[in-house]
Amino acid sequence: MKLQAEQINPYEGDTRGKTSQVRDMFDSIAPAYDFMNRAMTLGVDRSWRRKAVETAAQDSPIRILDLATGTADLAIALARRLPMAKVDGADLSERMIEAGQAKIEKAGLERQITLQVADGLHLPMADNTFDCVTIAYGIRNFASMLDGYREIRRVLRPGGRVVVLELSTPVNPVALGLYHIYTRTLIPLVGRMLSHDRRAYSYLPESVRAVAQGSEMTSLMNEAGFHDATFNRLTFGACTIYTATKPA
Repeated sequence: MKLQAEQINPYEGDTRGKTSQVRDMFDSIAPAYDFMNRAMTLGVDRSWRRKAVETAAQDSPIRILDLATGTADLAIALARRLPMAKVDGADLSERMIEAGQAKIEKAGLERQITLQVADGLHLPMADNTFDCVTIAYGIRNFASMLDGYREIRRVLRPGGRVVVLELSTPVNPVALGLYHIYTRTLIPLVGRMLSHDRRAYSYLPESVRAVAQGSEMTSLMNEAGFHDATFNRLTFGACTIYTATKPA
């Protein structure tokens, strides 16, 4: 049975599967993505990303996979925080990868970060390759989150850890009311003004509201074969960091 988030697709009436639609959506919005990411989070995404990096850095990983890397913000932050680490980034969208590659070259991190176009449900990496897998704002876009977690578990070495940074619905009642106004009216409006893909910035808030959150997400991670799944809510619950470990 599909989870609620897996039933929400970017383009209503499109008969293609979710993976193809998500790929096309991010190809379409790639030029405006970084700006809209800041706008959608009022710039707080930078501090959330720093917290995710510090969480990933606790085990001093040497091989890292940043899945759904997008324009490589998290991959770059990981490389800067862990200069001895090798970071691989993978994303469905070729245009997002192109934008990320330009940022990596500007930062002078080409030797440390390698990007490639890849489907998170069918990764072209060998079993037991990475010490850590990170994914920021991407797990909700998977056609099957359970299969995505199983694929992450496959490429992690025994004892390796997954760190998921995902938008979520605030638990504070006042923050929740403001959140609904912001995500249901302002974000779609600004998205339509800045991107020619009108549907994309309605889909993104809808997918956040629908995605598994809190203990529901950690249960999914445990079902995929992880241990010690935990979550930490940030900024009144507007974002959550999830972590879990592959059994040794």
